[in-house]
Amino acid sequence: MTDSSVSRRDFMKTTATGAATVGAVASLLPGPATVRAAGTNDRLRIGIIGPGRRGFGTHVKTLAKLRQQGSKIDMVAVSDVYTVHRDRAVDYIKTETGVTPKIHADYRDMLADDSIDAVCIATPDHWHARQAIDALEAGKHVYCEKPMTHTIDESRDVIHAWKSSGLVLQVGVQSTSSPVWNMAREMINSGQLGKIVQFQTECFRNGRAGMSRHNVITEKMTPKTVDWRRWLGVEEGLAPDMVFDRATFGQWRCYWPFSMGMFGDLFVHRITGLLKATGLRYPGRVVGGGGIFLEYDDRDVPDVGSLIADFHEGVQGVVSSTMVAEELKLNHIIRGHHGALLFDKPCFLNGSKASFEFVPERPQVTLNSKLEHKTHEATVEHDMNSMHFLNFIDAIRNDSPNSVNNDPVLGAAAVMMANLAIQSYREGKVFHVDRDGRVRDGDRSWATNWEQMSKSDSKPRHVTGWQAGDTGSVMTPFEYQKLAGPWRNGQPPQGS
Repeated sequence: MTDSSVSRRDFMKTTATGAATVGAVASLLPGPATVRAAGTNDRLRIGIIGPGRRGFGTHVKTLAKLRQQGSKIDMVAVSDVYTVHRDRAVDYIKTETGVTPKIHADYRDMLADDSIDAVCIATPDHWHARQAIDALEAGKHVYCEKPMTHTIDESRDVIHAWKSSGLVLQVGVQSTSSPVWNMAREMINSGQLGKIVQFQTECFRNGRAGMSRHNVITEKMTPKTVDWRRWLGVEEGLAPDMVFDRATFGQWRCYWPFSMGMFGDLFVHRITGLLKATGLRYPGRVVGGGGIFLEYDDRDVPDVGSLIADFHEGVQGVVSSTMVAEELKLNHIIRGHHGALLFDKPCFLNGSKASFEFVPERPQVTLNSKLEHKTHEATVEHDMNSMHFLNFIDAIRNDSPNSVNNDPVLGAAAVMMANLAIQSYREGKVFHVDRDGRVRDGDRSWATNWEQMSKSDSKPRHVTGWQAGDTGSVMTPFEYQKLAGPWRNGQPPQGS
């Protein structure tokens, strides 16, 4: 075992991947702007923090393309601890846009530049919260890759900073800019699916060398080209000092101190869209499972994992994937008593169309023979990456932090689900989340609540925004059910 692996594993024992008390997170909704939003210049001036694999391929290239298409934006600064990635981004921006960006070894020097309006963050997960908060406090709008934060407590801090700043923060789950989610939400709220009871989703992958080992490591990665301590965040307390290791640097998603594995990298993509469609946010009960069943290559994170989240609104979310088998996948579905929505494309986009299907339950259940199997489509003008950045840019131009498609509250909900599933897997616990966002160990109360509701013949609970009364939410018992019930004083129940 290497010195670096010893340090990393020691850190795994103390790093918080989950369930500290988060306080009243759910109440931290965006307030009115307390400062004048940046971006009042004719051109929006953007700094790039971490133009590596994702930051270069998605952020830099997409922004350059949008600029070429007429968006009034300039990438004016670049910060990266790896000189190879930094220089590649600088050269590309200069070639494609004609602008030579400033270079900053420390992103905080970039934030001190008053001429910069916004920053894009695509660093490893353990840096997201610190950099997002620093940027907001410096008066910069923020586009931050998912997951929004590495821990639940960090997500609370980001929401607080966002609320206090009055600035725009977009979380980088690009598929949330697809129109399908709002279309689905309208159908759900109007009662077309009846009472919503469950959503299910997946993100299967497979590769001969293991999950995240497809991230290339090269001989150019050395202590001379990488500011290793700065990448780790040793001074900030984000990670312990470790011996340099190319795998840790280039394939950090395999290790807990820097990543949540598939739960943060992949599950968050799927979870966020379905939370947006249903209107759900923080769960009420979470359990996770899985393990490293095949990829015995020094990784920490599971190659098979599942997450079950139950919500106070009476809905269950199920996410299940393997990183070592992918040919037969699960469908992406929202289930209601009268019908289901099927999202059959993992990216929910097929060319210029975004679509999903409504699949009705049989009329013997719905008592409605007019419900029809139907495909719902929307035309889109851009790819998802472009749509998400354009939404971010429009929110800045319009001084409208609440208009982003993936705001920090939605980002925090996905982080909570992923974190608690990981902690459940690692500690063998079930976690409950109170309505005010406080996390505690599970007990009998969750099941007892639903059983008591059944005994008292309660009305079903609904997602926020429900407008359909009892539509699809009332069972229609058979006549013989009148014979049920306790006998009193030797007499049968009423109706017998």
